[in-house]
Amino acid sequence: MNEHTLAQQVVLAAVADGVTIGTAESLTAGMVSSALATVPGASAALQGGIVSYQSEVKSGVLGVDQDLLATEGSVHADVARQMAEGARRVLGADIAVSTTGVAGPEPHGGKPVGTVFIGTAGADGSAAVGFTFSGGRAEIRAQAEEAALEQLLDAIQRTTAARGQR
Repeated sequence: MNEHTLAQQVVLAAVADGVTIGTAESLTAGMVSSALATVPGASAALQGGIVSYQSEVKSGVLGVDQDLLATEGSVHADVARQMAEGARRVLGADIAVSTTGVAGPEPHGGKPVGTVFIGTAGADGSAAVGFTFSGGRAEIRAQAEEAALEQLLDAIQRTTAARGQR
């Protein structure tokens, strides 16, 4: 499935369920929110996105713990989780997704090229999933975008299922 089909599924699911979404992106630098915004009707769900390429933006805007960034670096599961939490809070979204990782060409902070973490945050809490992608910079970023859309769709579906059980 390509990112356009996935983005459409995310927007349709969010709109159908009355869920608002937001993004916080580092290595994808806006690719996820851009993919969502290409879908007609996205404005009914997409609150916005924050490109937080630098650690100062991760901590200053999104509220990622500065000590965590100093000790673990920006490519870490807890950083991804906190980025998603921050995006959810700052953007007033029901669900947020985040991306952080190493697209290359060089390793970053001791993490090899292809290391990616996708975070999600919703009313039920936050989580992060780690991935190892291969290929060049563009391929890694595209794989991260697709993984973020998949995680976002999963988070929307979980939220909808939880609402149905109440």
